[in-house]
Amino acid sequence: MTLRIASYNIHKCVGVDRRRDPNRIIEVLNTLDADIVALQEVDRRRGARPAALTASLIEAETDFCTIEQPRTGPDSLGWHGQAFLVRKTVEMIDCKGIELPGLEPRGALHLHIKAEGDLPFSIFAAHLGLRRADRRAQWTRIAKEMLAASPAPALAIGDFNEWSGRSGFEALSGFSVHAPGATYPSVAPVGKLDRIVTCNRASIAKMAVLDTQLTRRASDHLPIWADVKGLRRRR
Repeated sequence: MTLRIASYNIHKCVGVDRRRDPNRIIEVLNTLDADIVALQEVDRRRGARPAALTASLIEAETDFCTIEQPRTGPDSLGWHGQAFLVRKTVEMIDCKGIELPGLEPRGALHLHIKAEGDLPFSIFAAHLGLRRADRRAQWTRIAKEMLAASPAPALAIGDFNEWSGRSGFEALSGFSVHAPGATYPSVAPVGKLDRIVTCNRASIAKMAVLDTQLTRRASDHLPIWADVKGLRRRR
């Protein structure tokens, strides 16, 4: 039994053609067919940070729920530009924000969750900083939270902004870092910036980048997904 998790930096719904089109993002979300999606850059950058992708559109056009989670402002979808979406069959236990160190304001989300009838687990979503020194400090903070979730399984997913396949993840000793493939820039991807981290109580059965004509236009990142084992009870 697997649970599908996904991550997508939607670039405030602005595609590579410079058009803001939330409906393209909705189509991509439906194609992912995930149980849980971590989104980055869901809010506009200026002013009160209003949602670029609105909860009303998500709930009208998808099978996802917008959950109770920290928000930057009253009209924001996310916190530090990040938000979780979950299927209606997935039960949220709680969701909290984690402030991350660094030169620019960054944060992570910790979602404590379970699918119907299944084991609770934690999933952390992060959009990390542009400087490697900041990312290392941010991973130290997130790894501490992931370890504290034990004995429940813990995962992390998001746009980690790390170009290297070896450096920058030193704080994740005992965890596995997975790169489904190149995701950035979407028109001709070379950087594996979007990744997944698993603990030893969960494993990935299958993972991929969703690379289509639509995803190459809809945002400057391609979305990733993974089918994760170890989160569901044996039937």
